Amino acid sequence: MTHMEIHAPTRIAPNGYEVDISKGQRIGRVSSEWFNRPADERYLSLTDLHSSVVRRSERCKTRIVESENIRVEASRDNPERLTLMLPDAHAPVAPTHWSFGQLASLVGAPANYLRQLPAALAGINLQYGLTSHRALS
Repeated sequence: MTHMEIHAPTRIAPNGYEVDISKGQRIGRVSSEWFNRPADERYLSLTDLHSSVVRRSERCKTRIVESENIRVEASRDNPERLTLMLPDAHAPVAPTHWSFGQLASLVGAPANYLRQLPAALAGINLQYGLTSHRALS
């Protein structure tokens, strides 16, 4: 039979807890998974995560757009950034990590591979995929 002790956390400040690093285990996989996440999925605290989600939800809009009306663009000024032009939009929209994956899935392209390409090349492939997707519809 295993003996386990559960101690109540010791509060050292109104918004923090004392952590005894001599207890528990170091699991390297956790930190490597955090470092491998895209920048928009990495947070140093739950407060940071909550603030980000609140800000994103305040500026978020949901629209249903026909794939034939999406235009993928890459700018020469910023070769690492891909944008989408949507119908009746006044400015290009930068896809999130999740929405980029959804768009890649829609056209049948591996998102992880496209993320490794320069934005212009990924954009050409996505635009071609959207054209092919439209032809199949």
